[in-house]
Amino acid sequence: MAANEVTLDFHRTERIGFDEAIFCQGKTIDHLAHILETAQAKGASLLLTRLAVAQLEGLPKGLRDALDYEPVSRTAYFGKLSRPEGPARVAIVAAGSSDAHVTREVARTLRYHGIGSSSYVDVGVAGLWRLLDRLEDIKGHPVVVVVAGMDAALPTVLGGLVGSVIIAVPSSNGYGVAEGGHTALNAVLASCAPGVPTMNIDNGYGAACAAVRVLHAIDRK
Repeated sequence: MAANEVTLDFHRTERIGFDEAIFCQGKTIDHLAHILETAQAKGASLLLTRLAVAQLEGLPKGLRDALDYEPVSRTAYFGKLSRPEGPARVAIVAAGSSDAHVTREVARTLRYHGIGSSSYVDVGVAGLWRLLDRLEDIKGHPVVVVVAGMDAALPTVLGGLVGSVIIAVPSSNGYGVAEGGHTALNAVLASCAPGVPTMNIDNGYGAACAAVRVLHAIDRK
């Protein structure tokens, strides 16, 4: 591996309030081993995203054993974590349990940053009563991340019911014309519910980082 192919950003927290994450997709085993060894030498913690099982299994045993890996979200923790304090501040709402690869990425990213979350799964608009049964609990969170595929109606519905900051994440789930999440993305972008920022398809990590920024802004008041 060329020495100049990896440059870690250990000062990002000082600038924007949260650490660099390591996007593992496309990286070689050598890249990942070098990154982890560099972080280990500095006593730094890391969040790894989109880490495939094959990449994990290819790492030297000592590095592999040092990772807390969650296979559905394909995330891993390296190093020490901050413990969440106080009540959960982010609600993660998902239209279906098939969105778990996204919702768990949201939850794991928040957990890495010491932020607790509550999950409300399988509350999509096909059975609206399930959402309404949980609505008061959802309203108790200052930030709500909403994950939905198919027609992605759920963020729009919550946008008309909840005054919290709502962050929409269109997921890649759906048949045919759902087109791997592109229909969901367009639907949320065209939503008539005002003030609902939208992430890219399946970008649970980005949604969690947006939630971190919102909470930091609240805490600075």
